[in-house]
Amino acid sequence: MKFEKFVKGGLAVGLAFTMTACASGSTPSSASSSTAAVSSGTSAAKFKLGGSGPISGNAAVYGTAVMNAAQLAVDEINSAGGSVQFEFKFEDDQADGEAAVNAYNTLSDWGMQVSLGTVTSGAGQSVSELYAEDNVFALTPSGSSTAIIYRDAENNADPYGNVFQMCFTDPNQGIASADYLASHTDLGTKVAIIYRNDDNYSNGLYTKFKEEAEAKGLEIVDEEAFQKDTTDFSVYVQKAQAAGADVVFLPIYYQPASQILVAADSIGYTPTFFGCDGMDGILTLDGFDTALAEGLYMLTPFSADATDTKTVDFVTNYKAKYGEIPNQFAADAYDAVYAIKTALEAAGATADMSTADITSALVAQFTTMSFDGVTGSGVAWNANGEVSKDPKAVVITDGAYAAAD
Repeated sequence: MKFEKFVKGGLAVGLAFTMTACASGSTPSSASSSTAAVSSGTSAAKFKLGGSGPISGNAAVYGTAVMNAAQLAVDEINSAGGSVQFEFKFEDDQADGEAAVNAYNTLSDWGMQVSLGTVTSGAGQSVSELYAEDNVFALTPSGSSTAIIYRDAENNADPYGNVFQMCFTDPNQGIASADYLASHTDLGTKVAIIYRNDDNYSNGLYTKFKEEAEAKGLEIVDEEAFQKDTTDFSVYVQKAQAAGADVVFLPIYYQPASQILVAADSIGYTPTFFGCDGMDGILTLDGFDTALAEGLYMLTPFSADATDTKTVDFVTNYKAKYGEIPNQFAADAYDAVYAIKTALEAAGATADMSTADITSALVAQFTTMSFDGVTGSGVAWNANGEVSKDPKAVVITDGAYAAAD
């Protein structure tokens, strides 16, 4: 059976490594081992909660944040007592499809009953079918591609039914970004887009942003596509400048975005740069002059400088435990654990129930409940697993993320 899962997952690996995003804060500490079996006890009364993500490699900033925040939530829940308690195990999948299948098999052998899915979209696409086959409920904190919840992502059809998302989908981020710019024309109205055309995350954002921007009267003056191995972004920046773009939309991750900012600075080009949750991490990138990110805008469901009680407590406790400010990946993971806990309690579920019964109970609760967390209030899910919550705009000011108007 495990061999069959490996082969099936291996076919999905051809979808390639696609990261995901949903965040705003500083870099979590990295993990030294390839497997983090973080557990809060082995009592039979505890639900076995699993998950995987990159805690080694280039995307470790994302996976480590998710692992740390999930562990914090588990520790808080277990310390508080109550009818829902967790044993938590997190595996390193290196943001790779084949490794994600191996991680899934390890967690399945361990007896996983509920899952946080994967951190990245490419890895998630490789295992969603396995969650469906085994009828294990999964709530990914940050896998934002619609391909994680739909077998036919192009048409948003044939949902898996038991795979849900905590962070908003790529298309919704693209639409929200265009809407924000359309309502803040002081930032600019002539838009250039620089995106990665071999990445599901970037493509999803680009497509919906362009449609919405044009519908809202923004002028797209230049579009530039690059691929994974691109290292020289000077020509893209020069074309955006020549086209007269006063806004450059970057639906990409912070690593290539940092190179674009360097290239723009080298020619004295100073438009408004605007990104989405994948931009998180740019302030902690080794060797990058963060002064170049001053004034950069991004959308995120979480702002670490928010003053509501839930956010203040989360940031305080996370910083006390890990020595740094949580980013949005951490916030979504923290909410994901608490959302699962809330649903299990509401359903009256117990850890001795079958996995199938636990999944049925969770699906029933998630599709009817409203959840308040650090990434939003009144958070809700539809029957396909898509989440509904409002993104927030932040702007880098004096080297830190600050809420934008």
